[in-house]
Amino acid sequence: MFAKRLAALGCSAALLSIVPSAIQAQEPVPTVTIHWNGDDKAAASSTAPAAAPAESNPCNVCNPAAAAMLDFGGCWQTRLKMTGDWGGFRNDLANCRGITFDTSWTQFYQGVDSGGRDQNYFYGGRLDYFLNVDGEKAGLMKGSFLTLHGETIYGLSANLAAGTVFPVSLGQIFPAVNETETALTGIKYTQFLSQNFAVFGGKINTLDEFKQPYAGGRGVDAFMNISFGLPMVLARTVPYSSWGGGVAVLDNNQEALFSFMALDTNSTPTNTGFDTFFNNGVTMIAMASLPVNFNGLAGHQTIGGSFSTGSYRTLDRTAYFDPEEGVFIPNPQVQNSWSIFYMFDQALMADSCNPKRTWGIFGTIGIADEDPSPIRWAGSIGFGGASLASSRQNDTWGVGYFYNGLTDNLKNFAPNLFPLKDEQGVEVFYNVGVTPWWHITPDFQVILPGRERIDTALLFGLRMKLDF
Repeated sequence: MFAKRLAALGCSAALLSIVPSAIQAQEPVPTVTIHWNGDDKAAASSTAPAAAPAESNPCNVCNPAAAAMLDFGGCWQTRLKMTGDWGGFRNDLANCRGITFDTSWTQFYQGVDSGGRDQNYFYGGRLDYFLNVDGEKAGLMKGSFLTLHGETIYGLSANLAAGTVFPVSLGQIFPAVNETETALTGIKYTQFLSQNFAVFGGKINTLDEFKQPYAGGRGVDAFMNISFGLPMVLARTVPYSSWGGGVAVLDNNQEALFSFMALDTNSTPTNTGFDTFFNNGVTMIAMASLPVNFNGLAGHQTIGGSFSTGSYRTLDRTAYFDPEEGVFIPNPQVQNSWSIFYMFDQALMADSCNPKRTWGIFGTIGIADEDPSPIRWAGSIGFGGASLASSRQNDTWGVGYFYNGLTDNLKNFAPNLFPLKDEQGVEVFYNVGVTPWWHITPDFQVILPGRERIDTALLFGLRMKLDF
């Protein structure tokens, strides 16, 4: 259950991610399930290989009932990580001590071919560092998990050149925009009080919490545009990295049925945040999800909402919204902001030889207040998932459309100096899995920018991601 719990409440989904992303084409990492029935015995998941004989299993001494072991070894074409098992040390850390390290390096080359504000191409990159600790295996409290997320960003992006209101490359705006920066943006502790109820807290990296099957992500594996990364009606009040905590209720398959989280409204990815600790109120987010089964294929129906007690100005820059660099127009503060959103995903087809390889449909729609939210309503819809070619086991793809309807209050704020309209666009990507740890992703976007004086932007991008 270690991997399932991390998927539901650890490095990817303490709040909004319902299941591990179904667009992952590579073979799943084997998992170990811990039963909360008093005997604490582990049982192998259906995806795990058979255990090694007792005499050849170095972890039998610390987990004699384990029937599945993590294995990072193998030849370079098939191993899960480029650096392998570190001479067996990496396997021992994971299986005996519950400690895993995951580092990835993503390089971006993207530019505006026509339209936009600047027809040019830009290079940049980011590194993500995850440390996951299973507390029970590490000798700590049963049901406890610790996740740390560090980030490095460098280089330039096409976000300003595109002339759009919202970023065209989500993966290149955190932890700092157009800077070289390294920061620890996530320090999250989760404690299961039972198999179906958990509490968590710490410095929460909210983007790690938003992973919608077939759509969501950090802009490194799937869609690049921010409009597919999270419900855009949350752009005003949800910080990127801030202090907070919450609770979650899960079903017996470890899928989140209900979750609630309260966060400091201040986004502080590059500092401790102690000097502004909850000095502008609190942002609360709640969500209820219903797992569904359509013709034997998995899906989810989800409704959620947010409410913030903070004070904001219409043109205040947020973690996910920057109306215009260099524009400073006095405008009054407004207290409180709300949003409501609906999300769904549904698998439509599965590989008969590997039912975990699916492709399907996804969608999001939401509405927010007229002021101070910059978005009155927003939606997205698309298709994606595993490659339709069974020979391309590690490939994924996606095509999607988004529409971000700006508030009349924002459009009418300074129509002569800062004329705005609704923003919409289409994105297509194909993620080529050269190996399970090496991915190359061409990407194409056509966007009608929200800035009225900017022509339709055609953007081409290329990403390369290495998992170490």
